[in-house]
Amino acid sequence: MAYDMLLSLLGKALWQTLHMVLVSGIIGSLIGLPIGIFLATSGKGELFEAPQVNRIVGLIVNAARSTPFIILVVAIIPFTRMIAGTSIGTSAAIVPLTIATIPFFARLVEGSIREVDKGLIEAARAMGATPVQIVVKVLLAEARPGLILGLTLTVVSLIGYSAMVGAVGGGGLGDLGIRYGYQRFMPEVMLAVVIVLILLVQAVQSAGDRLARHFDKRTRKN
Repeated sequence: MAYDMLLSLLGKALWQTLHMVLVSGIIGSLIGLPIGIFLATSGKGELFEAPQVNRIVGLIVNAARSTPFIILVVAIIPFTRMIAGTSIGTSAAIVPLTIATIPFFARLVEGSIREVDKGLIEAARAMGATPVQIVVKVLLAEARPGLILGLTLTVVSLIGYSAMVGAVGGGGLGDLGIRYGYQRFMPEVMLAVVIVLILLVQAVQSAGDRLARHFDKRTRKN
């Protein structure tokens, strides 16, 4: 394959991957964040005590997380057609990517919030803060480094998922690797796709780690 053609294909596929990851990451994290907050604050004796609802939501999140992504993509094809008008292409791939993001990020948010010192919550309660104020000014503020790392992990996972949807015509780098690298026996295309994916993951991980360190009070004190 000519060098110019390879660059053109890589550029288009990279843009499709970035589009899928960005849109699904934003929508999925915006939905997953409040779910994660609820899971972390709705247990017995917690801010928004609702243990029965907490268990139900937890079961739904666990069920969604335990479903292999490639099976999820195929299983929700009717829903994807209803939302995107088609079951193939970049726009269609955003639907399963978003659904996979929501429970994944929700559990990461829950874990980050549960790591916040309970003494800070009690102190805020003693000062008369409302549950919403405690969530915004204490929990989210203190858990910010963990939330950033969680979002970074989510984006990295989405990059991997976006490559998987190439197997079902989702477009992006995965689709390029399968159509040209595998089906047309062009190992140079497959190698180029792998290198671009590695560089993309490294860039996202490095940026996320740097941002988390910036907001980590312990790091700044040292």
